Amino acid sequence: MERTDSEAPRVVIATGAGRYADPWHPFSATSHRIAEILRADGWDAVVDEDVDHALAHLDGVDLLVVNAGDPWRDGGAPHADPAAAAGLAAAIDRGIGLIGVHAALSSLRDHPAWRAAIGGEWVPGTSWHPPIGDARVRVVDAVHPVTDGLLRLVPGSAEVPHFDVFDERYSDLVVDDGARVLAVHDVDGTQHPAVWVREQPTRAVVSSLGHDERAYDSPDLGVLLQRAARWAARI
Repeated sequence: MERTDSEAPRVVIATGAGRYADPWHPFSATSHRIAEILRADGWDAVVDEDVDHALAHLDGVDLLVVNAGDPWRDGGAPHADPAAAAGLAAAIDRGIGLIGVHAALSSLRDHPAWRAAIGGEWVPGTSWHPPIGDARVRVVDAVHPVTDGLLRLVPGSAEVPHFDVFDERYSDLVVDDGARVLAVHDVDGTQHPAVWVREQPTRAVVSSLGHDERAYDSPDLGVLLQRAARWAARI
């Protein structure tokens, strides 16, 4: 099924519920905020609170956003739903756009294709975050389509392009060499990747931001998400 030029691009937001839920992240609330942000940019957005169902029904979908938690948390047993595995693999093979937000870095652990496509992950025992709070995100690659022109600074200003957000700062993530880092945050003088992209095996954008609704109160994060969606889906 192909989208015609007159149709709105389609996005499915796979949302943490059931074994993909956790006690810390209000996945339903943040997924609905993501849907609102993308609908405002012309997307036909569906929030699916059954992750396996979402992965199994990606035909005709331009973009998959994963906003879900770790299904192996607390010793959960690996279990890859066959229809979900086949659906995700087929979608990646045809070039669906992917966006992983925040806890998606520790999600879909039953699907190696997801980890390979997004180019990074949260590693238990290695990755961590300081207490949630005000954070500054610095744009370090302002020429990529996702970030080009995102922030407007006063001409001649020595200030580094950045935006501020209330969020958890995921730190010491494992990021593959093939990833292109667009934005970073700093903890105690150490720089950590916050946003990156990959183009193989399909276009993917990772944003480690988005712990709860307060993160999406940042207008710049909303614009970043809209730009990421259009770039990933080649819209």
